[in-house]
Amino acid sequence: MRIGHVIHPGLVALFALLLCAVSASAEDKSFYSPIIHVDKEKGFIVVSNSGKVFPVEVPDTAKPHLEKLPVSGMIDIVVEMRDGNTPLLKTWKVAGGDSSCKQFDGKTCR
Repeated sequence: MRIGHVIHPGLVALFALLLCAVSASAEDKSFYSPIIHVDKEKGFIVVSNSGKVFPVEVPDTAKPHLEKLPVSGMIDIVVEMRDGNTPLLKTWKVAGGDSSCKQFDGKTCR
């Protein structure tokens, strides 16, 4: 009697493709940066990381609070990295600068 299982090569390939697809999906990243520019009308902020300057799109829930961000203040943000699109803001914490919205959790401002 033989004990054991044979795994079909096609099944292994399918699992490998699924693993690649999951790892290629959006991921969250955190950046600590000065606030370079705030565009309230278009709904984005400009930050920098590792010598690169880039825009971060802000969701509708955060747009009313953009005016509270201090330009040139320091901010710790978490963004969702999206292939082919600008990063999307998830949360922020103002670490340096005067703001009436020190922390945005994705829904509310404190």
